[in-house]
Amino acid sequence: MPDFKVSFPSLGSTVDADTDTTLLEAAGKAGITINSICGGDGICGRCKMIVKEGKVRGDVSMLLTREEIRRGVVLACQTYPDSDIVVEIPEETQARERLAIDEEAQRFRAIRPGIKTREFLKQPLVTKVFLKLEKPTLDDNLADWQRIERMLEKSAGIRTMQAGLKIMRSLPQTLRRNDFAVTALLGRRSGICEIMDIEAGNTSDVNYMAAVDVGTSTIVAHLLNASDLSTVDAEACFNSQSIYGREITTRIISSEKKGYEHLQEALVGDINRLVSTLAQRNEVSLRNINAVICSGNTAMMHLLLGLPANNIRRNPFIAATLQPPPFRAAEVGIKINPRGLLFSVPGISAWVGGDLTAGILATGMQEFDGIAMLMDIGTNGEIILGNKDWLMACSASTGPALEGASVECGMMAEQGAIERIYVEDGRIRWKVVGDVAPAGFCGSGIIDLIAVMLDLKIINRSGRFIEGSSPALTFENGLGKFVVVEKENTLRGKAVFIEQDDVDNVMTAKAAIFAAAKTLLDRLQLKFSDVDKLFIAGGFGSYINLENAVTIGLLPEMPLSKVQFVGNTSIWGATLAAFSEEAYMLFRDIRKKTTYYDLLGSPDYVDQFTQATFLPHTNIELFPSALAEVDMAEEGRV
Repeated sequence: MPDFKVSFPSLGSTVDADTDTTLLEAAGKAGITINSICGGDGICGRCKMIVKEGKVRGDVSMLLTREEIRRGVVLACQTYPDSDIVVEIPEETQARERLAIDEEAQRFRAIRPGIKTREFLKQPLVTKVFLKLEKPTLDDNLADWQRIERMLEKSAGIRTMQAGLKIMRSLPQTLRRNDFAVTALLGRRSGICEIMDIEAGNTSDVNYMAAVDVGTSTIVAHLLNASDLSTVDAEACFNSQSIYGREITTRIISSEKKGYEHLQEALVGDINRLVSTLAQRNEVSLRNINAVICSGNTAMMHLLLGLPANNIRRNPFIAATLQPPPFRAAEVGIKINPRGLLFSVPGISAWVGGDLTAGILATGMQEFDGIAMLMDIGTNGEIILGNKDWLMACSASTGPALEGASVECGMMAEQGAIERIYVEDGRIRWKVVGDVAPAGFCGSGIIDLIAVMLDLKIINRSGRFIEGSSPALTFENGLGKFVVVEKENTLRGKAVFIEQDDVDNVMTAKAAIFAAAKTLLDRLQLKFSDVDKLFIAGGFGSYINLENAVTIGLLPEMPLSKVQFVGNTSIWGATLAAFSEEAYMLFRDIRKKTTYYDLLGSPDYVDQFTQATFLPHTNIELFPSALAEVDMAEEGRV
């Protein structure tokens, strides 16, 4: 039995907790998303809470000031209840639980596709067929079930089918109560058609599915109408697993320490909230949502299905499965039609998952004549290179810096996040999500800021702050701190700034992505100039300023006509497959066709990475525009 109650009155939540439950875990049980990035290791200092009533135990953190300790501030991940307690969560600690449904949230919801792909055969994974059966007679005394099979073979061309005992038991009564007019709910399962249910009357026009992008940071769900093959609505939320770490590895470690159940429950809870919100908003019964197709990296899919993920992070990096068969959605706790199916987009390797398989399908790389490259920029950086004849993939750990985490004033692209930074009339300007006062930087804003500081010579090409370059720049213990917005002009009354460690984290992340792409090309004796099309995908892909991304060396310099921002290809690949069995079956071909190249086994990846930890790159010849600026500067000095 739980020992204590933990109350969060300002958020209207109270949960039961035992003596081994941290306040961070209690917040997770209450459905409160916390802006923590270290996975409960007590090193990021972002999960500060204030204990207003009751007793707690835990070590005092060096990350807290004396004043904070006096006010009852604790690190939630290091603090346990010792009685019933009342807790206040500061605004800066809490990440918004759900993104506002407005224009600024479109990057996550991906309500419109970022790319136009070819047409696939229209055959949803779950379909309905109305059957007006001939009534039995002495001359036609075929059994009830065989009568169903005969009509499905005749009307839908289905020869191999199966069904459960429960349907067989109810069939005679269902047929006779409805004058032998029924609707068969059909699901495609590995080449076999499953008769999932026999419904009374004609319900063929009431058939919905959900497509879900199971992202490390953000989860996106689309409600799909399988009858007219349309996307009805979309919704997004932050991944509640973030309290166990922003990076996949920390979540896998958490699953090893405490079991996978808490991670699975958090993820399934997010998916259920999104799907139920979509259903309620569009007056759709959950019983009429007959399938969900999920796309995500390999570790996230393991955590969703409750599969052991520990071998993914250990040499030789082996997944439990890369191609899960369809399961009952109810088996993992997803609340749709009790007989509804859960389809998983197959992955390519332990570190290149189904989100990239979906990306290949969505961009059409598997049918491309020239050479195409797909860069998925997120917590992990994945690169796909190839065409209709061959495909090669690699993955580089970038960390969450480019998504707003591991940066002191970084945040998700929610209200108050600076998403764009530019110079106007010699002054730094910005655009904020929600048109409110700034609270921090999201990923696209951080990329812009690094480029702007480089252009204004506030930092040098090594990423070091230059003393005396700006009155907003100060130094402490030799490390620079550049204030972009003073505290009196911010949303939360705290200055928005960037420090040397933040710059270093961003440079490390961008170097990992660029080095991965360069290494992959080198292995195939190719250059960036040989790439005919560069697709940029990811949660904030279409919001990246291309010029600034090239300036800092995140993206290669190439003609604009070759670059295409394609947004959330994970959700659109999943949607294509939901609407077409042909597309779904292509996933298997793509997986088998794609060769995974392990960068850890590359003899020169470390060297490429080191060269890329420069702005834009140590080998500046790779960036002609930057080279021209250097040449002009040298001419000026002469």
